[in-house]
Amino acid sequence: MRRLLTRRPDKDAPAAREEVRETEEPAADDDYVGGWSTGARANTSALLRWTAWSLLLIGPVLGAAAFTRASATSTAQPAMAASTPAGTGSQGAAGFATLFVAQYLRAGEGDQDKLAAYYPPAVDVQLEGAPGRRHGEQLTVVRLRQTAPDVWSVTVAARIVADAEPAPEKTTRSDADRSDAKTEAAAAARDSIHYFQVPVAVGPAEEGATGYAALSMPAEVAAPARIKAPDLIYGPSQPAAGSDPRTQAVTEFLTAYLTGSGELDRYLAPGTELSPVQPTPYTGLAVDQMAIEGDQAADPITTVPKDGTRTRVVVTVRATDHDNVRVPLAYALTLKARAGRWEIAGLDGAPSPAPTAHASATDTPRAKE
Repeated sequence: MRRLLTRRPDKDAPAAREEVRETEEPAADDDYVGGWSTGARANTSALLRWTAWSLLLIGPVLGAAAFTRASATSTAQPAMAASTPAGTGSQGAAGFATLFVAQYLRAGEGDQDKLAAYYPPAVDVQLEGAPGRRHGEQLTVVRLRQTAPDVWSVTVAARIVADAEPAPEKTTRSDADRSDAKTEAAAAARDSIHYFQVPVAVGPAEEGATGYAALSMPAEVAAPARIKAPDLIYGPSQPAAGSDPRTQAVTEFLTAYLTGSGELDRYLAPGTELSPVQPTPYTGLAVDQMAIEGDQAADPITTVPKDGTRTRVVVTVRATDHDNVRVPLAYALTLKARAGRWEIAGLDGAPSPAPTAHASATDTPRAKE
């Protein structure tokens, strides 16, 4: 309880005593403690208690969220780095090697700087002969293999053509009596295809680009090994019989496809989309031979099987160009029977090989409808 402080009155001053008595505060009720009601104090305590429990419960959740955010941030950085070009593209290495070989074949005395653009140590390479005395034609990549994570070995084929006649060599009578083998060997070398192997390193360059550098001068190597062609699914190639519905189908299709004569769509199976060759390269054609899938029959077939039947053929034709010269061409086609006739269901990218011991016939790819 709290009282107002007043001066003690004299004994003979009753009025003052009475005044003091009036200024005394009444005794506080039991429902108030320290100026707070017990109900308010209880509500406040409950609020504080719930706040404390909320903090205890939310704390782990906030911590887990912060950890997840940090993890997402840390994992996002490698993802950004992975999007940067790795600099291990084979196509770029192949093109770089082709340009290097082309410059190498044209190079002569004083062209070191031109080669150094591809192989920097070439500034110290000794070059002989006049620049531009020869050049390469028909340059193409015939082999490409990766020898290290960022190194490609590229083999470029080129036909070397002399741009200037070599200076005559000083000869003696004894030299003139030698065999012509040396001359024949030189002629054979000029007429043949040469193969140059170039090691190319690839890596990231400025602004996210990919850079290339040769690791040595080109090395002339032997031609890549040839392999035995795999067996195909087709029977023996036979003369195309005019009475065979398959011959009729492929003749009509290829005529429209190569000469522009006729509507191509009328020879295609439903769902097959092909466009004729433009501009028209030939004026006519004749189907010479056909090899038909699994067909070993010597006698031509004159009937068409039930709808939906498929077969694959390889057709050899002679197409007449605008100079009236006939050139041989070959096409692998998929045929589909419908309404008593054969239609073209696909112009195949290559003849189909026969299944091996490791693959069944069902593994052989079929043309899409």
